[in-house]
Amino acid sequence: MNYLQDLIDMAEKENEKELLHESLQELEILLKDFREYELLFLFSGSHDRGNAIVSLHAGAGGTEAQDWVQMLLRMYTRWCERNAYAAEILDFLDGDEAGIKSVTFLVKGDYAYGKLKCEEGVHRLIRISPFDTSGRRHTSFAAVTVLPEITQDLEVVINPEDLRIDTYRSGGAGGQHVNKTDSAVRITHLPTGLVVQCQNERSQHANRLTAMKILQAKLYQMKQKEAEDNLQKMRGEYKEIAWGSQIRTYTLNPFSLVKDHRTNLEVGNVQAVLDGDVDEFIYTYLVRR
Repeated sequence: MNYLQDLIDMAEKENEKELLHESLQELEILLKDFREYELLFLFSGSHDRGNAIVSLHAGAGGTEAQDWVQMLLRMYTRWCERNAYAAEILDFLDGDEAGIKSVTFLVKGDYAYGKLKCEEGVHRLIRISPFDTSGRRHTSFAAVTVLPEITQDLEVVINPEDLRIDTYRSGGAGGQHVNKTDSAVRITHLPTGLVVQCQNERSQHANRLTAMKILQAKLYQMKQKEAEDNLQKMRGEYKEIAWGSQIRTYTLNPFSLVKDHRTNLEVGNVQAVLDGDVDEFIYTYLVRR
């Protein structure tokens, strides 16, 4: 690091712009590598190192909210590309007029869950509506939920008799297999009422396996939440997180700002964030929690 500082000082003194640019780029790479190394000490969960199942759901705001979900899907897809993660759509429900009502996707890569679990919560968007001819400002909400991909069946035991499995024809984009066979699968876990579905695989068997994977993750999360709630009740500190208690606000009008309400981190370049530059929010949350 000292040699880089010497190079930067020399470049500034001699007005060597190219050398200064190269030195600053190398410094950025070193800082990023250091942060990645530092994060390894912050991941303490048993599933932090594994893959993540992410779901986005439109909330209050109608078509606006559904368009916001599509924007968030693009943001996280770009984030995956930046981090060399693979993203695979598991389920997709189109919006009524535009955008997406809900989407579930699997993110594959080291520490995908450990990082993305920091994004769980309600995300709020404030902007001039492209769907409002009067040009009024609208507020939209979308919920982000993040589950670990459960790879060990022993962690969640599911009794086949507790399941109701329905098949139906897929809808939306998907090529030659869409709407020709009952390949989409919906699984209801009768004891809990949990419902999961998958329609994006090429066969009913593949959709069933994927839906079971999502169900396992949801049951595991429910099991973990019950344990946490019981612990909080014992401490007398239980606090319900209600819809509308946003973790982050993205403001496009009357000014440009993204603010994380948990850490108070503010970023003025909203477009960069929407293009997938989310690491600063994840890093700050992990360090300060």
